[in-house]
Amino acid sequence: MSEKIIDLFEEIFTTHKEYCGTVIETHIQKLKELDAYLPPMQSFFIVTNTTTQKYPFISKNFEYTLGLDREKMTTIGAPYWFSHFHPEDIPIWMRALNDLMLFTMTEVPIEDRSKLSYTWNFRVKNNKDEYLNVYEHQTPTYFDENGKPIIGIAHQSVIGGDEKRPIIATVKKLNKKNEYETIFYKNYSQKLLTVSLTNREKDIVRLLALNNTTNQIADKLHISPHTVSAHRKNILAKLNFDSTKELVQYCLVNLLF
Repeated sequence: MSEKIIDLFEEIFTTHKEYCGTVIETHIQKLKELDAYLPPMQSFFIVTNTTTQKYPFISKNFEYTLGLDREKMTTIGAPYWFSHFHPEDIPIWMRALNDLMLFTMTEVPIEDRSKLSYTWNFRVKNNKDEYLNVYEHQTPTYFDENGKPIIGIAHQSVIGGDEKRPIIATVKKLNKKNEYETIFYKNYSQKLLTVSLTNREKDIVRLLALNNTTNQIADKLHISPHTVSAHRKNILAKLNFDSTKELVQYCLVNLLF
């Protein structure tokens, strides 16, 4: 990575020291892992406030990556940011966010909501009027009296050009081993992939991509090595691949994690 690109993870903790030593820091460590296995990309952080529709923190790399105005992000807020979203993606993206919030408020106990991480993707226009695919991890850091997420840390990464991709939304929860387990997954493309993996299979693919062994995956997901091996065989059979390398590459390209 170029020396011009700042250390995003150090920056977020320098600016928001209250996150150090909390479950939020654990989420950030998982985001560091994400950078290790996704394709080469450019990334930045945004702290979001859904109540004010403003962004109290935008990492410097936002301007380096997209060429957009950080000051307008903090002063104008959501109207400025959303004006750069691809018009075809906005209604699908909003439906995905509504589904994620409904799932959170109806299916996840209040005491578990700080352990969640949300992901989705969309296309955004840079300062050259080029649309880029962006993949976002959103981690809630503050909740209202009803347990609704209000403030969160968004880690956003450019993962490709303007090609149309299915918008996929997920919810993952940190388990007792500080490992993510997928508890919600939905593909919003009208042309759904013919083969779908279970949430458990997606977690195993993600851990395989991080070079975890069968025994390590079993430990992190609280299942037996035999069960992991059975899942691996089933995944390869479903997607008709001969090797784990082919499997991981396919799932990363299609955001199946």
